[in-house]
Amino acid sequence: MKKSTPEKVTKSNSDYIKLFWKIFLGGVLAVALLFFLASVGALGKMPSFEELENPDSNIATEIISADGKVIGKFYKQNRVPIKFNDLPDHLVNALIATEDERYYEHSGIDSKGTVRAFAKLGTDGGASTITQQLAKLLFNGEGSKNKIERGLQKIKEWIIAVRLERQYTKKEIITLYLNQVDFVNGAVGISSAARIYFNKTPKELSLQESALLVGMLKNPSLYNPNRKEQSRKLSVFYRRNTVLGQMKKNNFITEAEETKYAKDSIVLDFK
Repeated sequence: MKKSTPEKVTKSNSDYIKLFWKIFLGGVLAVALLFFLASVGALGKMPSFEELENPDSNIATEIISADGKVIGKFYKQNRVPIKFNDLPDHLVNALIATEDERYYEHSGIDSKGTVRAFAKLGTDGGASTITQQLAKLLFNGEGSKNKIERGLQKIKEWIIAVRLERQYTKKEIITLYLNQVDFVNGAVGISSAARIYFNKTPKELSLQESALLVGMLKNPSLYNPNRKEQSRKLSVFYRRNTVLGQMKKNNFITEAEETKYAKDSIVLDFK
């Protein structure tokens, strides 16, 4: 049997390395070109400065009694916007720990997460930052089911995310995002979600309740806590505990707190 000489092995490895760099650099150039085309509007309409400054948002009109209680609403979507100061710290921490661990380190696009997603072909989770998710919610909705169209939308979302980061502070982006997300059962935005699932304001939510609502963001229909099936209740329980685990991993809670909260059952006050 003829053995490969060290020179042939070295040459073969060199060829693979050259091929890898050609593919890698070609991919980078292709993405850069698509970014440029999207930024100049060649791939479709991009939101204007005015649209980024004042995104279209359906807001419910509340009817308030003389003693300050909400007695009725008129709405197309049951969304009542709130300010960042109305959000409890543990809700914000749960969101960042679960959806975007490097939120305060990037400017709209998480380069580490994007490289990881490409390297593992998306099998180790996506790389969408909170800002990218906001861009999708504001300007693409559910997104196209066509893979090519969705790919183009994704590039646009990257560009919009960078623009949103220039336009708004990190606190404002989190507030916009939590005011936009749909928690199903007519609960659009965190204010409606807190009221419908727990009959509370966001500021009154416990840490466990905040973890449950943040856990819903991955798939609101699947992790809907109001479903009666035992299997669904278990999935909501485990998803909430996954969020608690992320909070512990990112040092927002201690290991003792994670263990304590993870044992608590889920109690709704569904309205």
